[in-house]
Amino acid sequence: MLLSADDPSPFRVLCESGASDLLLTADHAGRVFPAALGDLGVSEAERQRHIAWDIGIAGVTERLSELLDATAVLQTYSRLVIDCNRDPSWPSAMPEVSEYTPIPGNRGLSAEAKAARVAAIFTPYHDRIRGLLDARAQRRTVLVAMHSFTPSFKGENRAMQVGMLYNNDSRLARILLDLLRHEPDLTVGDNAPYAITGDSDYSIPTHGEQRGLPHIEIEIRQDLIATEAGQDAWAHRFARLLTTADATLKAAEQSERR
Repeated sequence: MLLSADDPSPFRVLCESGASDLLLTADHAGRVFPAALGDLGVSEAERQRHIAWDIGIAGVTERLSELLDATAVLQTYSRLVIDCNRDPSWPSAMPEVSEYTPIPGNRGLSAEAKAARVAAIFTPYHDRIRGLLDARAQRRTVLVAMHSFTPSFKGENRAMQVGMLYNNDSRLARILLDLLRHEPDLTVGDNAPYAITGDSDYSIPTHGEQRGLPHIEIEIRQDLIATEAGQDAWAHRFARLLTTADATLKAAEQSERR
């Protein structure tokens, strides 16, 4: 067993009985390392950086869950241990190098060591999401994956403050993009700074696309949500925008059924 009794659970569930149609996930909310793995040879300064977690997104998701009365599932462990938005078979799931930083504790992992991380962290997290979605099978559900991105990546500066990510289903993305572009202070990314694909993402393709659920992946620039004040401001902004967007989407769904 990788996790001991003293290690935290691989996930937190907030507002499990929430009335909202929205279900929030945060694959990179935490930066904990299992005690058995030590620090993977990564310095504390590096473990504070975006390579280890999505800075600020836990606070935004917690506040948004409360504001919307929406169920949320937040992953606890650092994505340097295992990235819960990657298929475990991909090299990027347990990277030997993240951006330019070597991860010595991930070098040359055996199949058994990889399987232990999957069993202890990845599988319980995604099984919890599946269980919550199964329990909501008879009610409408919209999946919202919460993420944050670094202002600069490998020397490239990113001027946008927020991005909407999608793949095969752009219904909710198009509504939110229109709403965000009417916000006076924002530069908005359309499938930027990343785009969802079947070979780069796991959560939306698995829990959203395969179930046919409306969905969106939200990316907020990390420097804007590094403080509690920023997290609160962006949670309130998205509580307003998601409420409006979901009402628009729901009306369109009802119109299509007539």
